[in-house]
Amino acid sequence: MSSRPILLVEDNHDDVELTVMALKESKITNPVVVARNGVEALDYLFGTGAHAGRDASSQPVVVLLDIKLPLLSGLDVLRRMREDERTRRTPVVMLTSSDERDHIAATYDLGANSYVRKPVEFEGFVVAARQLGLYWTVLNEPPEPAPGR
Repeated sequence: MSSRPILLVEDNHDDVELTVMALKESKITNPVVVARNGVEALDYLFGTGAHAGRDASSQPVVVLLDIKLPLLSGLDVLRRMREDERTRRTPVVMLTSSDERDHIAATYDLGANSYVRKPVEFEGFVVAARQLGLYWTVLNEPPEPAPGR
């Protein structure tokens, strides 16, 4: 198993706790970094702001990204990620409560790897987070970091 972190970009405190709990219960040992808004997410990914000095060539094994975020939307975060060589290949799963067809289409157009709607009920949410964690940290073969970065 990889020790690269999972970046969870989520502003709902309960969803953060449930996701982290489900990953731990699944014996996923990757650290989970939480960003509470789109600006924090980009600061982490690019080693700026509160994360100045972080090695931006080391990217998360997967980014679990909500669409509706304060300061900068998940769609804007995804757009910026796909425009930058350092994050272009980083797997991104949109994990959101939105089932709007326009959102689904836009995320795939911007290069999302997957779109998962958060189940409303507790047990369904835990199962979904567990399955996502296992797939992206154990089964998926991540891309190599971009050359020269």
